[in-house]
Amino acid sequence: MKFISATVFTFVFAVSIFAQKQAEVIVASTHLRKSPDVSAEKIATLQKGDTVVFEKSRDNANWFFVSTAGGTLKGWIRKDTISEAKKALPASEKSKPKSAEQQTEKPTTKPTEKTTPIAQPTIPTPNETAKTTAENTDSTVPAEPINIEDNEVLRIDTEEVSLNVRVVDSGFRPVKNLNQTDFKIYEDGVLQPVTSVTTAEVPIINALVIDNSRSLREQLGKIIEAGKIIVNTNRDTDQTSVVRFVSNDKIEIVQEFTPNKNSLINALENLYVEGGQTAVIDAIFRTAKMVNDYQNSQKREDVKLRSLIVVSDGDDRGSALPESQLFKLLRETNVQIYAIGFTKKLTKDADSDAKKRQEKAKDFLTKLAQETGGKVYFPESIEELPSIATEISGELRTQYLLSYVPTNENRDGSFRKIKVEVGEGKNKEKRTAITRTGRNSQSP
Repeated sequence: MKFISATVFTFVFAVSIFAQKQAEVIVASTHLRKSPDVSAEKIATLQKGDTVVFEKSRDNANWFFVSTAGGTLKGWIRKDTISEAKKALPASEKSKPKSAEQQTEKPTTKPTEKTTPIAQPTIPTPNETAKTTAENTDSTVPAEPINIEDNEVLRIDTEEVSLNVRVVDSGFRPVKNLNQTDFKIYEDGVLQPVTSVTTAEVPIINALVIDNSRSLREQLGKIIEAGKIIVNTNRDTDQTSVVRFVSNDKIEIVQEFTPNKNSLINALENLYVEGGQTAVIDAIFRTAKMVNDYQNSQKREDVKLRSLIVVSDGDDRGSALPESQLFKLLRETNVQIYAIGFTKKLTKDADSDAKKRQEKAKDFLTKLAQETGGKVYFPESIEELPSIATEISGELRTQYLLSYVPTNENRDGSFRKIKVEVGEGKNKEKRTAITRTGRNSQSP
């Protein structure tokens, strides 16, 4: 009889433990806090894949009260950072034999590097661009109480925003060795919770986008040499592509992404000028999308710094896309643009509106850099190119990658202004953070 009682007690105890609902962290990192507030004291930092247990249904609209580390740590966690499972799959379901269709595995193929030029990439339509962006970005789901059916797993994906940030002192020299407490991120003036700051060097995915129209025929030789300087600073994990452009139908990938410096240098040496109505906007749009999509898993461990280095006079005469569509794309991606503008020559043209064209070109290239947190150069002489190339390479190596989960969870596609602030140095020295000016929130 004692044996039976013990057995019943053990069974009841096991059922009560099994009944505790668990959840898994689904963002790169989040915090267990003392109260349901993003500014509350942190109890522990949890990483993606960590498990928490729900406690006593003490939750409010946006937070759960949970425990972790075997129940030794208890606190509040945001609902949109975890996935919730009400009940595990029954053993009978797990043991069911698979159908012939389920047992058949799809063959996998290993991607191979292409070295042959690809001419005339198609321009994605606005709908295709929006679709691709939505597919590559986690969507934000309002954290409201939801009834979960048995055997169903609810996964609440949250939108995490990443920023490439350069920090300079009053002399515009890079500032290194900063940590998470040194940064403050504001979105539309509201302070955001910083989820991570990466200071370690990450792989670079970039493209050299070079104007091959006749307006740059005198500078092309020096441009090629400057491109070699940038290529030769690449690390083994970096990948670069070379794109030449003239008119809308002459935008060509002359070298696909590769870490092979010899292949890249060979592609640069084979650039040539030809006639055509320069399509700067189309070339940047296509290449920015290509750079953003390449090896983009959206996983924290796969993070890469993505950039375009554009060399042109900025005088667009043949693009099919409006400028507004280009900047819409740039606000939906995290691609920096470094622009080298040979706009000085535009005033030498015979056109009566040459001065206006020059000002428009300078404004366009400047906006590209400012909107994306990059930098623009207007060399007075082609002799400046080697030092510019060296500076760009150095700045790509001295950046911080910041991430935050927006407190505004509305998915209305609106533009959100972004501002990053950095605390003063030890001697009250002013430090400035440079990053993209904003982003478009994800559309519903």
